[in-house]
Amino acid sequence: MKNFCTLFDINFMTQGLTMYKSLKRHCKDFHLYIFAFCDKSYSELSKMNLENATIISLEEFEKDNFKLQEAKNNRSRGEYCWTCASSTILYCLKNYNLESCTYLDADLMFFNDPTCLIEEMGDKSVLITEHHYTTKSDQTETSGKYCVQFMTFKNNEQGLQVLNWWVDRCIEWCYARFEDGKFGDQKYLDDWLERFDCVHSLNHLGGGVAPWNFEQYDFYKQNNQWFIKEISSNKTYPLIFYHFHDVKIQENGYFNDDRYFSYKSKNSILEPIYSEYLSILKSINPNVKGINPFSIKNIKSLRKNLIRIKFGKKGYLYIFGKKIFGSNND
Repeated sequence: MKNFCTLFDINFMTQGLTMYKSLKRHCKDFHLYIFAFCDKSYSELSKMNLENATIISLEEFEKDNFKLQEAKNNRSRGEYCWTCASSTILYCLKNYNLESCTYLDADLMFFNDPTCLIEEMGDKSVLITEHHYTTKSDQTETSGKYCVQFMTFKNNEQGLQVLNWWVDRCIEWCYARFEDGKFGDQKYLDDWLERFDCVHSLNHLGGGVAPWNFEQYDFYKQNNQWFIKEISSNKTYPLIFYHFHDVKIQENGYFNDDRYFSYKSKNSILEPIYSEYLSILKSINPNVKGINPFSIKNIKSLRKNLIRIKFGKKGYLYIFGKKIFGSNND
């Protein structure tokens, strides 16, 4: 069985449930430990009886962890989530005696089984994934070479050595700013291949496709399975997961992305990928309390209107005639 963990509050619950649903569709044997970072999300998740999930309340997670509780007092809500990512992995390994655990960002969506990514690490004890930035989107110096989006730790001496080192660093300093070579929980990973001899950097490019690197690939579907082809090498990989970074749900039911203009494209290669994501988001129960429903007034058919997703002349993505990706000043 593959064990995963993630964290989110009520504001990210739709994305988190979409990630769970895609994992359930593609991964045959898995369990997801969900850390509910507010009372409302814990209450609603507990009612759902998710077959492949264990729900852990923030109160239970923080109990007796006085270092985390102290760090919480001087960090924003987002910074505290970053601070806790490493500790959620450690919590799962210790409390559930797992052989390994893979941390997942809640805004991922799986298009194929991620088992091949975990198996790639072989006899190594830690798996990390690169951003693989395009040249124009390269933020390595400030945001880090690696992305805290999909990370596996084995429950052995080497894996725990790395994980405990990371936990301690995040408790000491984890803020949403670049300072003294640090940024959030992410820049700490930059030198892990040199600092530790048990870390493997993922080679499979289908794990970690995201707005900051998608222009390096051609996307296509074959036998109902998504693939990417790296343009520079012509190498083909199954698309395992896409990181839907910064996609937000507004109160009116539209989707918005405040920072996507940094990664805007002049072609429509992402149109079918985002269409599929929106379809699954729509399938999430819109009646869950506290979640903004994905609903557009007078829309009779989601499928009918999804075909209206298109890229404008400047490369901005429009959904239902509304520009959702691009600078508001354009």
